[in-house]
Amino acid sequence: MFTGIIEEIGTVKEVRHGHRSATVTIWAEKVLLGTSIGDSIAVNGVCLTVIAMDDDSFSADATPETISRSSLGQMHRGSRVNLERAMAADGRFGGHIVMGHIDGIGKVSRVIKDDNSVLLSIEAPPALMRYIVEKGSIAIDGISLTVAKVWESGFTVSVIPHTASETTIGWMVAGTAVNLEADIIGKYAEKFLMHEISPRKKGITAEMLSEYGF
Repeated sequence: MFTGIIEEIGTVKEVRHGHRSATVTIWAEKVLLGTSIGDSIAVNGVCLTVIAMDDDSFSADATPETISRSSLGQMHRGSRVNLERAMAADGRFGGHIVMGHIDGIGKVSRVIKDDNSVLLSIEAPPALMRYIVEKGSIAIDGISLTVAKVWESGFTVSVIPHTASETTIGWMVAGTAVNLEADIIGKYAEKFLMHEISPRKKGITAEMLSEYGF
C-alpha cells in the first residue's frame, strides 16, 4: 500500500520491451534506501516489484496487464517518473490509501495557472468517473490529490507549488497521458451496496435502504 506522497522523481535509464511486457530500469536515489529485491515501489502510481538494483538504479518487470492498464508502455529512456516506496507499518499516513493498481488512463485537457496554484483538468474514462467526487481523493501518476471540480467526462485538481515542483506535474501539458487510481473506499462501498448487502435486488432502492435502517 502507498499514500500518494511522492518521494522523488526518477529517470528511466532503460526499457527492454518483450512481446507485450517490459522490463524497466530507473535511476533513483531516495527510494533505494532500505529497499531490497522483492520490495514494492510505485512508478507513476503503478506498484512494481524490484527484481534487481545497484547503487543508483533499480529494475522491475511490467506484465501485459500492467502495460495495457497504464501509461508505462509509453515510457522511454529519459522519461521522468514519480517514485514512492510502499508504506512502512510505522509510517506516517500523509495522503490517502493508494493501492498501486491503475483503474485507467486519463488525458490532461488543460493546464491553467491560478495565482500560486496550477489547475489541472483531466479527461477520464466513464467507468472511472463514477468513483470521482468533488473534494474526494484521486491518485494521478501516483500523486495523492484532492478533486476540485467534476463534470461528466472529467475533473479538475488544484496543485500547490510544492507538489508541482516535487512531482512530474510540473512537466505536464495538454495531451499528457496519466495513470488514474480512484479511491478504493468508493469501490468497496459500491461492491457491498450493489452485490453483497442485497444480492437479490438490482442496485440501491428505497426498499433496500429502508430494510437496512436508512
